[in-house]
Amino acid sequence: MAEDGLRLGGLSSGLALILNGEDSKENSSKPHLVSSCDELGYQSVERTLEYVFGLPNRSIASLSGPVDGNLVRGILKNEFSKLHANSSTLDGDRDRDGICISGSGCRPHTIGLDEISIRGDIRIIKPPLLVESLAMFSSARANASVWKGKWMYEVVLETAGIQQLGWATVSCPFTDHKGVGDADDSYAFDGRRVRKWNKDAESYGQSWVVGDAIGCCIDLDCNEISFYRNGVSLGLAFHGIRKMGPGCGYYPAVSLSQGERCELNFGGRPFKFPIEGYQPLQAPPSLNLFATQLLQCLSRLLGLHSVEQAKHSSVEKLRLKRFVSPDEIFYPASHGICEELLSVLGADVWSIEYVAWGPFLSFMVEVFGLQAPHDYSGLDRVLDVFLEFNRSHLLFEHIINALACGCKTATLVLKECPCSGSYPYLALACHILRRQELMVLWWKSPDFEYHFERFLSRKDPNKNDLESMMPSVWWPGSCEDVSYESSMLLTTTALSEAVSKIEEKHRDLCRLVIQFIPPVTPPQLPGSVFRTFLQNLLLKNRGADRNLPPPGVSSNSVLVSLYTVILHFLSEGFGMGEICGWLKGSEKGRDVGFLHRGGHRSFPVGLFLRNDPHRNDNTRLGGSFSHLSKSHPVDDQEAEDIRWEEGCMDDEETRVTHLSTRKPCCCSSYDEDFTRISKNPIRYTAKGSRAHCSPMPERSSHVTTECSAGSLSDDIADKPSSSYQSESDFSYCPVQHTSFVPREGIMSSATLREEELLDVLLLLYHIGLAPNFKQASYYMNHQLQSIANLEETDKKIREGPCFEQLKHLKEARNVHREEVIDSVRQCAWYRISLSSRWKQRGMYATCMWTVQLLLVLSKVDLLFTYVPEYYLEALVDCFHVLRKCDPPFVPSSIFIKQGLASFITFVVTHFNDPRISSADLRDLLLQSISVLVQYKEYLAAFESNEAAKQRMPKALLSAFDNRSWIPVTNILLRLCKGSGFGSSKHGESSSSSIIFQRLLGQACISDEGLFSAFLNRLFNTLSWTMTEFSVSVREMQEKYQVLEFQQKKCSVIYDLSCNLARVLEFCTREIPQAFLSGADTNLRRLTELIVFILNHITSAEDSEFFDLSLRRHGQSLEKVNRGMVLAPLVGIILNLTNASEQMQCREHNDVVSIFASMGCLDSFNCRFQYLLDYNWAGTLRGDAYLGKIAELENFLNLILLRSQSQENKISGGETDVNDNMCCICYACEADARFAPCSHRSCYGCITRHLLNCHRCFFCNATVLDVVRISEKAD
Repeated sequence: MAEDGLRLGGLSSGLALILNGEDSKENSSKPHLVSSCDELGYQSVERTLEYVFGLPNRSIASLSGPVDGNLVRGILKNEFSKLHANSSTLDGDRDRDGICISGSGCRPHTIGLDEISIRGDIRIIKPPLLVESLAMFSSARANASVWKGKWMYEVVLETAGIQQLGWATVSCPFTDHKGVGDADDSYAFDGRRVRKWNKDAESYGQSWVVGDAIGCCIDLDCNEISFYRNGVSLGLAFHGIRKMGPGCGYYPAVSLSQGERCELNFGGRPFKFPIEGYQPLQAPPSLNLFATQLLQCLSRLLGLHSVEQAKHSSVEKLRLKRFVSPDEIFYPASHGICEELLSVLGADVWSIEYVAWGPFLSFMVEVFGLQAPHDYSGLDRVLDVFLEFNRSHLLFEHIINALACGCKTATLVLKECPCSGSYPYLALACHILRRQELMVLWWKSPDFEYHFERFLSRKDPNKNDLESMMPSVWWPGSCEDVSYESSMLLTTTALSEAVSKIEEKHRDLCRLVIQFIPPVTPPQLPGSVFRTFLQNLLLKNRGADRNLPPPGVSSNSVLVSLYTVILHFLSEGFGMGEICGWLKGSEKGRDVGFLHRGGHRSFPVGLFLRNDPHRNDNTRLGGSFSHLSKSHPVDDQEAEDIRWEEGCMDDEETRVTHLSTRKPCCCSSYDEDFTRISKNPIRYTAKGSRAHCSPMPERSSHVTTECSAGSLSDDIADKPSSSYQSESDFSYCPVQHTSFVPREGIMSSATLREEELLDVLLLLYHIGLAPNFKQASYYMNHQLQSIANLEETDKKIREGPCFEQLKHLKEARNVHREEVIDSVRQCAWYRISLSSRWKQRGMYATCMWTVQLLLVLSKVDLLFTYVPEYYLEALVDCFHVLRKCDPPFVPSSIFIKQGLASFITFVVTHFNDPRISSADLRDLLLQSISVLVQYKEYLAAFESNEAAKQRMPKALLSAFDNRSWIPVTNILLRLCKGSGFGSSKHGESSSSSIIFQRLLGQACISDEGLFSAFLNRLFNTLSWTMTEFSVSVREMQEKYQVLEFQQKKCSVIYDLSCNLARVLEFCTREIPQAFLSGADTNLRRLTELIVFILNHITSAEDSEFFDLSLRRHGQSLEKVNRGMVLAPLVGIILNLTNASEQMQCREHNDVVSIFASMGCLDSFNCRFQYLLDYNWAGTLRGDAYLGKIAELENFLNLILLRSQSQENKISGGETDVNDNMCCICYACEADARFAPCSHRSCYGCITRHLLNCHRCFFCNATVLDVVRISEKAD
């Protein structure tokens, strides 16, 4: 352990079997064995007692009777009375020179906060000094000041946000915005911002984490202030501070932002990390030294018993006759020592806490042992003795508190692994709490749940901690020393073992709480205490998933630890033997984890329907609980369970269950390859995410994560969104193998059920694990990017640049290398702490269980709307975490196929479900589809899923609206890619989904209204994106500078425009009749859009600047160019001309005529000539495109001929001016009018206008009807 609090000064770490004579007068060269006599005739009992009590040799006369309590008390009274008296005289040390303590609280010389100094709202939420700020910014000083000497106080962080800790004079003004360090004679350190403060801020120290102990030290002899983090100096912070005199010295002071919590220790408890040479502001109690001496006696006494039990000790080698058994001495001596200790502490109750946290805790840890194997029997003997006295209960209350605090502050130390971090405290606590008496004592404590949380807390490392934990770093392809690979493997293995041992003790502690039956009336069942703890924890953490969590929420490590415990219980079993019989459901397959049991499954729907305070604040799929309880009141269904057969929602052909021949991934072995990967994850640090799944390379794959649909589509005019699915399509329909059954009785509802734990597990994942996995994903992506930057820099260095360039490149290389090393360490830590093999197995089974539950509940409207949102959020997030695991959990080819086919069913069925009130949740499901169809293996799962084939095509078309058009575009693009002009090079695979292309075509043809609305939104959106792109480029050209944000915006919008154009190209290929048959509105809009895009793409004055605006860092011109949007335009034109030729025998719209009517002939010719002259050879593979370009050239010639003919007619006067021409397009006769306002226009313009607006474009009156004038005349 790294904490000095565990080291008891003067106590031997292990008693020697042979003790040298302590009397210098005797100076015997022979050793004296404490439990035997030697040839000089020393009596063993007298000499043993002398050793135990640390007395001079032969100071105890020969005993005439047995050793009993009276004898021990007499020795203690005679020999220790002087020590006690001397200790009491130390009380005068409280008036130490250089410190002044003003008015006190409950007892003299106690240091606390000066209430008069408080600005804002700082409250003590736990005694003695656990404080929290309830105002935006709060500050306070202590009631003690120092003006000479070396002093310190310690702060244990409960949160790791903005806190300014340090020293300030009484003249330092505290305001709502300024605190410690913001004025003269005021000095502070803030580890969140890693700054030191004295009016101005400077970089200093390290970032801090929850559980850190910050030592604030002031040296008034040298006029210096320094800070320590967990006993390690952060360096000299301030020097040359102003000298002060008595009464106007420096006060300990803190400033906290809202919600920040910390525990102040001015010396009322022993410091976690005392700094040599610095005194605590509050002097230790006078009894501390006396209690230490008594505990040393007890430690030596225990050593006698260890000698007696040693099988191969020097006792046997000396072959000396034993005259007394240590057991005959142990009981009276230990009883007398404990009685004396408790008697002295009882006379000074203020000293009990300090003694418990100091010498007594160190004594207990020394007896038990820091490292395994632990001395359980020795600790049991100590407990037996102390528990004979009721007065020891208060001592043990403080010991439990101290152990819980130790768990929060303990740091993993590599050289102490695997028994490092909080393990020693947890192991000791678990053994102590096996005593029913102590368990009851802990449970009755008002701080039971607070201590329980601290036991479950685990300090996360910062960057500096990771550096000490993983000194050597290696990654695939690195140029580091080859030995670093094996070194890092060894360190990560050791750390994994340490984390595993801590998690094991967390489970042991939770088992003790689950098994505990509180002594109350009426009697409760096992698990009731644990259930209450869970309920109160969830109630306390309401709102923990918000961007700004409310004050008082639990530490993230507590949520993660509790999640890990419950996941192990549900996946691997409780491991509680016969105790498991009370657990509901455990009688079935007791040796199989709840999540892995096949066959019949059930779930208590009352979890959703009850008005529980810890649940009703959670938003439901149908809205808030209060809203649903009014609009859809519940009946007596809360007394029912819903039951179903595992796999009943899957297709029979693809069904995989725990009882089927083919097992799910979580219950199969995959096999030597993946076992080897899991044993050696370091080799796959940068490979796994690239190689374990075969992606369909896609230029726009980053759009989903980099571009918000809302932010890019805010400027699009609101348009009505049509949906082919009504609410009734999702409502109740009978499901085979599903039923409701009544509860079995009152006792059943009082029993802690595994389904309840699953409910808690999902919520803990949502508020605790999901943020961690998000951070892990960030570091993984950052690692890959940093490695790419490092490799690119190395490549440039090898090219031999000039001296100045080489200098800058080497500097850049050092930066990239440090980024890689930091990212590799962070990724390794997240793998160690979050992604062990059994956790992945449990997460996979959790996904299976949850998605089947949601599918079953979705068949009953009432139940589905009451399902909490976090069920769906946790399911989707957990699924994608497993999918992206590095190293992978299972091969991607079977990840969905063998167990999670129902996930595909769920997302395609409900991404457009009106019963899900949150648009964000529906977007989440849509984003999942967008990501999955990018990969061949997952796309195959969609193609084999009946629900996907039946529902997805029409649902995608209806979901293309203002909010969801980006993911829908990406999905359509990936389903249809490879079929357009020039789509076989630079990021686009020829692989596509023929099945979904056919289904999409059929959906468009079968539902003309749906396709018409989709096509209208597609036209509008593409027009908007191209306009935004053109405006952004023009802004940069005018300023002649490319800002990173603007460049990113241009690149993203350009990608979206290319994708939309590809989707439009697919429509012209699969449904050309939508443009060529009937009214020519769609064809005209398409033609105008093509000309519009060509104008924007070809009109850039500075071609090089235009191309630069498209490329972001690391992208080459070859992959990002104008051909990306020009190619689909060529495809659209060729699709229409080919379809026109095939429709010669039927009446159809003339493509050539409509293109010929588009504006100036010279301008049109110039734009189209750009298409012909473009460098397609640099964009396309092979020469197959040459034939297509020839077709395009023929089409252009036809347009030119038709345009010339039309111009000749106009110039020759062959056309007469018609007063009935449409004043909108001037191309057709005004053959229709609006009703009731009677304004006239052509039917085509009116039809096009009404797609987006139902008001007259002349007078803005509401249009009720459109009347064809020719029809009326007839």
